[in-house]
Amino acid sequence: MAVSAQNKPAVVPLVYRIFFLYIEPLAAMLGAYYAFFEPRDYLRLTDPASTPSVSLPPSTTIVLGQLSNLYLLFAINEALVLRATSDIRVWRTLLFGLLIADLGHLYSVHPLGLQMYWNVFRWNAIDWGNVAFVYAGASTRVLFLAGVGMSEAKAQHHSNYRLKP
Repeated sequence: MAVSAQNKPAVVPLVYRIFFLYIEPLAAMLGAYYAFFEPRDYLRLTDPASTPSVSLPPSTTIVLGQLSNLYLLFAINEALVLRATSDIRVWRTLLFGLLIADLGHLYSVHPLGLQMYWNVFRWNAIDWGNVAFVYAGASTRVLFLAGVGMSEAKAQHHSNYRLKP
């Protein structure tokens, strides 16, 4: 069965495929590991002043387990769902949802103060993940959604929404 030009799968540029299919899912899995298996370190790196000095309360352990599960879901969505399709609409939809999640993730660190967003000299390992890496992911998503580097895929996307006679 021949594929018409209109139904031709989009070719996602290599830089996007490397970031969205490999780098970011691995980073999310690292976050999932630390939230689930190293919860005290995860909390200590997030905010040493509020980390319990004794055992973690069950509510904290439960919430970190749930966070770990969401990081895993994030990784699976990117690594598997995006691998399963070349439909640019699926890519755009999933990445738009993750961009909203990026904004929520960045907002979630606001109790640590505005310097958290810009003072790289005070960042520790988890801050680089919670802020810098999220900046990188969000920026890459914005570029993708704006069609940067997507000339063939962008042209196909627009042709899918043209009114047909």
